[in-house]
Amino acid sequence: MERPGNVNKTHTSTTPKESIASIGQGTKPTVKLLISMLASDDGIVRVKARRQLVSYKARAVSPLIKTLSDDRHWVRWEAAKALSQIGNQRSIQALLGALVDREFDVRWLAAEGLIRIGKKSIVPVLRALVQHSDSHWLREGIHHVLYDMNKGDLDKVLQPVLLALEGSEPSLVVPLTARAALNALKKV
Repeated sequence: MERPGNVNKTHTSTTPKESIASIGQGTKPTVKLLISMLASDDGIVRVKARRQLVSYKARAVSPLIKTLSDDRHWVRWEAAKALSQIGNQRSIQALLGALVDREFDVRWLAAEGLIRIGKKSIVPVLRALVQHSDSHWLREGIHHVLYDMNKGDLDKVLQPVLLALEGSEPSLVVPLTARAALNALKKV
């Protein structure tokens, strides 16, 4: 899903036109330049920059993590989208942090990134529930993650956590259930 809006807007960014034109024409722009292009007013520029960052994979993860704290919503959105597409486990903590972003679409993309990372994100996700179960947004995002991962051998461990997240007192019950799930994972 591409970010809605501004895609057909005329280019008004301060990014040099040569840098924008170089993407996809053999010249590899630097990660730093591409990160700066995520702030462009032009949606096409942002999409090209994000796609190039995703192609850089692990090399782009640390700068994208830093970009998740940008004040501008669309920049955080682009960073979360890129990290979710890369799926690198180094971004787990940053994606967990983005689950409490003030914008729903950034939170959703962070959850998608954790899902893409897969089983390696389960223990950090459960630990976050134990430590911060008072956050409605965190619980909502983690429900999304666990719902998608609740398959196969994980079903017996994650199902009680999902039920607690859906219950009437999640901020009280979820930490206990998440801790029990962590203990069960240690035995597996």
